[in-house]
Amino acid sequence: MDAPKAKLNPALIVQFVKFGVVGISNTLLALAVYAVLIDGFGVWYIAASAIGYAVGMVNGFLWNRSWTFRGHVGDALTPVRWIVVQGCGLAANLGLVFMFVHDADLGKLLGQACATAIVVVFTFIANRAWTFRMDPSAG
Repeated sequence: MDAPKAKLNPALIVQFVKFGVVGISNTLLALAVYAVLIDGFGVWYIAASAIGYAVGMVNGFLWNRSWTFRGHVGDALTPVRWIVVQGCGLAANLGLVFMFVHDADLGKLLGQACATAIVVVFTFIANRAWTFRMDPSAG
């Protein structure tokens, strides 16, 4: 007897694509803020990077809450859960980049790309299950 084939859930795929689109917008916004702060205001690059990342996080929270995970169960701790997931994602990304570049001897760009691919899946799952969990009675 053949094992049942797993079916891809189209709604889950659409949600993951939306999460990716929001992530791209976060990255572009963070880079734009970084560039403006560095070139326009002479801000120290580490501070500019942190500010850009924070602006991207706010953008991501707002868009994911209202578009990607529309219909989620929200409460006062939703933004806190978002920050925890994003902070863990950043820490995991940094650790993975170091591992891929330093230990696995991948190039810096390839190491970052591999780390990003892993972290995007992790943060999507964590945000879907915890940050923007859905009301079980909604079906």
